Amino acid sequence: MEGKTTLTEFRKMNSVKKKRIVRKNMWCWVFMLPTLLLYILFQGYPIITSAWYSMLDWSGMTMNATFVGLQNFKELLADPLFKNSVVNSFKYMIFSVPIQLILSLVIAYILTSIIRKGATVFRTMYFIPVITTASIVGIIMIFIFGGTGPINQVLALLGIDTINFLGDEKTALFTVVLIGIWKDLGTYMIYWIAALQSVSQDVYEAAKIDGAGKFRTFTDVVFPLILPIGGVIAVLCVIGSLKVFDIVQTMTNGGPYFATDVVATFVYRTAYSSTTGSPRLGYASAAALLFGLMVVTIGVVLNLVKNYFNKKRNV
Repeated sequence: MEGKTTLTEFRKMNSVKKKRIVRKNMWCWVFMLPTLLLYILFQGYPIITSAWYSMLDWSGMTMNATFVGLQNFKELLADPLFKNSVVNSFKYMIFSVPIQLILSLVIAYILTSIIRKGATVFRTMYFIPVITTASIVGIIMIFIFGGTGPINQVLALLGIDTINFLGDEKTALFTVVLIGIWKDLGTYMIYWIAALQSVSQDVYEAAKIDGAGKFRTFTDVVFPLILPIGGVIAVLCVIGSLKVFDIVQTMTNGGPYFATDVVATFVYRTAYSSTTGSPRLGYASAAALLFGLMVVTIGVVLNLVKNYFNKKRNV
């Protein structure tokens, strides 16, 4: 009887525990539901519709759409403007990512380990461009780097020939990259600061006792500890650079002569602009989907490489 009673009580306790878990999970889903619905509405549904549109010959302006299958993708692979935009996107990534990662890491380390007094003020100053609207930044930078802007005025005073930074196809992309680095630097600085703050102060104290200076402490002790987090930051930086749009659209609109035309501006111009004739929403959707697959592939490869080196490092 006692055994039966004990078994019954155990079953009741197990049932109560299961109900609590179910109730807890239910409340988690309730709180997640608004985010999930918004994600489906603004992310999931557009992706699915874009995949469908990519197989249509459709301007997006009429009710008539012709199903063409993979014809849009075949045309894209032979389109020199699309190829040019892909090359420019990767150029932007190659030029911006290393500088952005290294510079933001250096600034983050200085503001966490070297400069203590007033560090919050400097962090705020570096982060202000991040929260500033890209269109405002673009307009101001057009003035600064323009033919009669402050930079060219200084060059003229020094007796140096003025440079058409945004009007010359040789310098336009580098100028946009420079401004993009300045604008997004604060984001990656915050990421690095979070990584550096995860390192215990005991590590710094131990390095100091051993006689290591600030530079040696960083290279030999701190950097190896934050390297796994650095891999995540690098992946985010690469993907973010490949998605660049607003600063390019505001400053150059992809010009001059498509020298700064990235995939996002190509898609925008093809889908909505009348400068290329009738809008081609289906063709633009195919371009967006194709490049999106490229970005996802790069992200997956970078994650695999990051995980491989992390495992190798922990062995």
